[in-house]
Amino acid sequence: MAAWMDMLKSAQKTCLVQDGRKKIHYTFKDQTEMAEEYDMASFDLLVRKFRKKSAFGSSGKWDYEIGEGSSMPNMEELSIRESNTTPRLSAKYTKNAFQWRIRNLPYPLDNYSITIDEEKRQLVLRTKNKKYFKRISIADMDRFHLPLEQSAVKLAHANNCLLITYQKPSQIVEHEKVIQKELRKMKSSHDGDVECNPS
Repeated sequence: MAAWMDMLKSAQKTCLVQDGRKKIHYTFKDQTEMAEEYDMASFDLLVRKFRKKSAFGSSGKWDYEIGEGSSMPNMEELSIRESNTTPRLSAKYTKNAFQWRIRNLPYPLDNYSITIDEEKRQLVLRTKNKKYFKRISIADMDRFHLPLEQSAVKLAHANNCLLITYQKPSQIVEHEKVIQKELRKMKSSHDGDVECNPS
């Protein structure tokens, strides 16, 4: 926990307020970049993505841990674009829970089961009709070396969307309060797309 907190504190940070979101950009000592987007009203974490420099110093693609990339395909992707009925998973972190939504899952709630694979440290989602299977890692739980608890997981289903909720442990909730307090201190403008002061 302390190592992650130290990385965040020592990173170079800039922020931008845009479209109702506070966007924080971190550059770590190894030149890895992390970008986060928070909802300004709830301060829910909507996006967290990472990007590393290549061996030649150019920026690579963003790797999304939370949220989704642009749904607009480039020309190369048009010929191999997945169907819009394919199940799609996206993550969002609220104040007290990690949440995942899987769209395009039409089966009733009693068709799903979710268990914990302790060895691989993952949530494992299955359907009784064997139509869908998914493993979900929780990066924050790994960062803090906390065990996954079956009692913390809940499922809900409506409108062809499965909602998986994992209750955050108190250690992570307290850590996030400290981080958010620091982020709220960063000066920001609500008058348009204006950069905040860097840290």
